[in-house]
Amino acid sequence: MSTPTAESLEAERRSAVFVAERPWGQFQQFVLNQVCTVKVITVEPGHRLSLQKHGERDEMWQVLDVPLDVQVGEKSWTAQVGEIVYTPKGSLHRLGNSGTRTGRILEIAFGDFDEADIERLHDDYARPEA
Repeated sequence: MSTPTAESLEAERRSAVFVAERPWGQFQQFVLNQVCTVKVITVEPGHRLSLQKHGERDEMWQVLDVPLDVQVGEKSWTAQVGEIVYTPKGSLHRLGNSGTRTGRILEIAFGDFDEADIERLHDDYARPEA
């Protein structure tokens, strides 16, 4: 059996998002009966989170309000409203807001969640690296 790649894990996680159509619209179901941690993260205009990675969890983000700047590994792009971004365990990632309005993401963390599970490689606010 081969070792899963970051791309195959991302594809698996994305395919696990269940979409159900209803007369009033639709809903997206990201998690069903799994242990996870869910947050809404707010990023003010002109600010960004640290360039970081986690050893114990994967994360899935959905952009909620305004396009946000995303870096996962070596790839950087502007994620659009509604876009789903997957950050596999161990991957470098960062979220920023170069716009003029406050932006938010829905973050679902899969795996053992601990705020101390952050290895910061660069931080605009001079917080400790580990």
